[in-house]
Amino acid sequence: MIQNYIKIAWRNILKTKGYSTINIIGLAIGLACSLLIVIYVKNELSYDKYHLNKDRIYRIVHGYKDVSSTEQHQIWGNAPIGDALQADFPEVEKVVQFSGQTSILLKQGDKRFQEENVFFMDSTAFDVFSWQILAGDPHKALKNPYSVVLTESTAKKYFGDQNPIGKTLEGGLAAGRADAGLYTVTAVMADVPANSHFTFDALLSMSTFRKARPEIFGKEGWDYVDFYTYFLASKDFDISKFDQKIPDFLKRHIPTAENASSRYNFHLEPMLLAYMHSSADRQPGSTGSYQNLYIFTIIGAFILLIACVNFMNLATSRSMERAKEVGVRKTIGASKSNLILQFMSESLLLVFISSILAIGLVIAFLPFLGAFSGKHLNYSSLQDGTTWTIFILTTLFTGILAASYPALVLANFKPIKILKGSYSNSKSGTFLRRGLVVLQFCLSIALIAGTVIVFSQMNQLQQQDLGFNKELRLVIDYNFDEKVNQNLEAIKSTLAKDKDVLSVTASRTVPGTFFPNAGTEIMSANGTMAPFAPFLYEIDIDFIPNIGLKVVAGRAYSRDFPADTLHSLVINESAAKLWGYTDPKDIIGKQFRQWGREGTVIGVVKDFNYLSLHRKIEPLALRLDPGSSRYLTVNIQHVNQPATIARIGKSWNELVPSRPFLYSFLDDNFNRQYEADFNFRRLFSAFSGLALFIACLGLLGLVTYTAQQRTKEIGVRKVLGASIYNLVVMLSSDFIKLLIIALLIATPLSWVAMNKWLNNFAYHIEPQWWMFAFAGFTAVVIALITVSFQTLKAARANPVDSLRDE
Repeated sequence: MIQNYIKIAWRNILKTKGYSTINIIGLAIGLACSLLIVIYVKNELSYDKYHLNKDRIYRIVHGYKDVSSTEQHQIWGNAPIGDALQADFPEVEKVVQFSGQTSILLKQGDKRFQEENVFFMDSTAFDVFSWQILAGDPHKALKNPYSVVLTESTAKKYFGDQNPIGKTLEGGLAAGRADAGLYTVTAVMADVPANSHFTFDALLSMSTFRKARPEIFGKEGWDYVDFYTYFLASKDFDISKFDQKIPDFLKRHIPTAENASSRYNFHLEPMLLAYMHSSADRQPGSTGSYQNLYIFTIIGAFILLIACVNFMNLATSRSMERAKEVGVRKTIGASKSNLILQFMSESLLLVFISSILAIGLVIAFLPFLGAFSGKHLNYSSLQDGTTWTIFILTTLFTGILAASYPALVLANFKPIKILKGSYSNSKSGTFLRRGLVVLQFCLSIALIAGTVIVFSQMNQLQQQDLGFNKELRLVIDYNFDEKVNQNLEAIKSTLAKDKDVLSVTASRTVPGTFFPNAGTEIMSANGTMAPFAPFLYEIDIDFIPNIGLKVVAGRAYSRDFPADTLHSLVINESAAKLWGYTDPKDIIGKQFRQWGREGTVIGVVKDFNYLSLHRKIEPLALRLDPGSSRYLTVNIQHVNQPATIARIGKSWNELVPSRPFLYSFLDDNFNRQYEADFNFRRLFSAFSGLALFIACLGLLGLVTYTAQQRTKEIGVRKVLGASIYNLVVMLSSDFIKLLIIALLIATPLSWVAMNKWLNNFAYHIEPQWWMFAFAGFTAVVIALITVSFQTLKAARANPVDSLRDE
């Protein structure tokens, strides 16, 4: 019997190729989108789970309080806490510490590369983390000074197919961490899995760092910040009991403070929470967004729901064609259950074909999803049993959901009414189908409005006045090279002679790159020296005018004032407010102390967005210290940029032959902070477009169904003189009404949802009425295009054919 059902189902599919094709395509796209989103979400949730002891690895989150009792939490902290934890707590089995991300110039023969993704790391790294060693001894690899562990890709870059173990790389200065020297390759490891909350291309031995800066690892180093601390806990570790021991631990190791927790504190964070759940600053790598996962999961559910509704509408739109078949079958003895099984099998066969097509679409578009999302997604994602289990269950659920309603509707037809020709659809059925269309377009309009808001916000990020000039600024990265800093003025002068160079400046930081905090005391408004730790830019005299910062009080650094080099400080408006001065003019002349310098505040610059627009402008000190510079920022003319860059590169190679000419543009550096946001925009708009496409297929089904039901009415109206225009308006008006209802429902829902997303940005747009009006108008236009063909076909039909008795 089942075989017979399948044969009949297959014949009916072949008989109605157009409807079957639309059904299959709509459902296949819905299932494919859902599977792609499942793969994306699973990848986001898989971070760091490859470590064997993933549940036992914790890290330190450092808390720093200022005089206003505001506490800042960050992962980046001090070195002494590592040895202290190991000594005081037997439940801490292994501690591993590593430095902040290091840039270092590595050379091997004629090959030289500035490696940006490098850490100095303890020799216990491979006892805590489960990275695969391909060659070398993991327990000894990072013990000796000037040892280096290379990832497989990095090893091939320098040594090709040779065995690199025992060979050396010439390493340049790692500013503030290690002197230049020869690094011996002691191990090669597999590339760090992409689903890691931090990655690297090489590891340098922490003993190299200790040898260069031993003082910051001892008891005096609690205030020096440059280390991440992770540890492997015992199997019976209890984090709540550990937290209770922290206050006594701090009192033992920081006895100079009356209350150790008044200034510095820390707590633990499981490593598995690092990528998706951590809100602390100064992370060793990128972090994810749980909110974005929710959004994409909801979009996946929306798309699948729209596809199911589309499937049901298209199936029921053919009910009049199948009515006589049902009547005949019931008359000759077919039971209701037989009919339900027949129609269910027909629908499930369509779902099965759709699922096969969906898998093909996923295979074809998975690389595009990886490119759109900026994630490393490959076909190995399809080998995961959990993914397939979710897909199979989703397909079965979709099949039953989509097939059940049409099967029940068709099986409940009354044979007497059908065979007499007096059958008509119930009001409840009509109401349900129209309700499903409202649901489809409510979801579609919400997604269109969301797409408009996302695009508007991203345009705002790119177009907002940041308070500084980032266009046409060529940034040369020389990585603190001592030879460059010793001849900085001469190099700047030579580059500035180019006819298309307007100015040149040097700094440790440019907007969009790393910057430190600096413990700073300034005479506050109440007359006391108040200590805070504002962010720090170390700059030269030309930096403020070069990037167009506006001085709102006092003056900028000047060559006319030699004392500026040691005894002057410029801050921003937020820093002035931090020290209690609402009027920036009032802080001019106040005493300051910072990193061994003393003097007076000479100027205040207008606040500028040196941070991502996700964050509000923070207090900033601009310290005159060109000797600490890493970057040269060259302001160039708009015309002949390639030729200008080529000339600057040639001059650079002549002036600094020991360093490669590595450059970027300041606007690109700054916009790189929004890479995850741009990826989100691409994914959101793509899936929203697909949802709207599937919804239009559903609308096509309903308008076809309606045209069938009103065939005789259309014939009568044409005989009585109705024009094609009148008939098209009549048939379309009902759907426009449904779209207006959908718009009224979707607007408040999408407004609430997108406002929550916008709150992730300190500077964001406000949703405007026109955005929702545009979404509704777009939906109406697309819907009218969708229904126009079918309504015109019905309106132009010969009324004789529709009014003839059969």
